[in-house]
Amino acid sequence: MSAGERANRSRRNPRRRNSRAETDKPRLRTVRETSAGGLVVDGLDGPPAQRCAALIGRTDRRGRLLWSLPKGHIEQGETAEQTAMREVAEETGIQGSVLASLGSIDYWFVTEGRRVHKTVHHYLLRFLGGELSDEDVEVTEVAWVPLSELNSRLAYADERKLAAIASRLIDGMSGETNDPETPVGKQ
Repeated sequence: MSAGERANRSRRNPRRRNSRAETDKPRLRTVRETSAGGLVVDGLDGPPAQRCAALIGRTDRRGRLLWSLPKGHIEQGETAEQTAMREVAEETGIQGSVLASLGSIDYWFVTEGRRVHKTVHHYLLRFLGGELSDEDVEVTEVAWVPLSELNSRLAYADERKLAAIASRLIDGMSGETNDPETPVGKQ
């Protein structure tokens, strides 16, 4: 077979699902959502071993408890920073103030007959006060977790990357450094 014949030959991947025309399924509507949340840290002025962050645990459809950063939708008239502080307080009972941006996570999922393209802006927050509370109906459990354990506790790889960025920022604020090659705020 010549190169031209190969180029004009179509080939169907047998693993590919039927096309829309073959199944007559309606196309899912795509919507965009923007949320914000944060990593609120207590003990920033103390020794590194005493620093901890408030995480939320949610039970997934399989019954697993998955630990993550608190976050939620930005309400009309609210900035992403205001949303991060509000959502941290609503989901954990802890009040915090924004110190720095940690970056954004972008992902897709399907729910209730629609495709959702979600962007979540995350911030590093300083603990101001409050008591841990899991009164939010979306939250199964809340906990203070040592910063050194975030990598093993957080369920999602993107959030583990944000926790690493937060650690570098915190080290830079306190004049400490675990990696002299990595400037604060660089990924």
